[in-house]
Amino acid sequence: METNRQRKIGNVLQKDLVDILQGEIRKNGISNLIISVSKVSVTTDLSIAKVYLSIFPQEKAKELLEAIKSNTPLIKHDLAQRVKLQLRKVPNLVFYIDDSLDYIEKIDNALSGVENPIENPELLIKRKKS
Repeated sequence: METNRQRKIGNVLQKDLVDILQGEIRKNGISNLIISVSKVSVTTDLSIAKVYLSIFPQEKAKELLEAIKSNTPLIKHDLAQRVKLQLRKVPNLVFYIDDSLDYIEKIDNALSGVENPIENPELLIKRKKS
């Protein structure tokens, strides 16, 4: 269960991380790329922040995630400069790809009948867990 403090710190970090990441995209002149920070969850001791990123187009997600991970110290430094009046210590940032939209799309397809297992029994074999 997330406390109020964790939620507030997560929201502050989320807003500033969006500005930092999108600012870097604009500075480098990269077009046709959208990065959004869908969620930031902070541990109870406020030492680690898990940052979930949605990246469009999806094909660039893996390589962009690796680039962001390699630049984590710089991102953390920029973030510290922005939140220095609100936080004593900036949590360590751990970045993940947020695949919840893909998951929702798969559920929608299954419910709308696009991937109906009754009409196509081969889908059941694919869905079985090993």
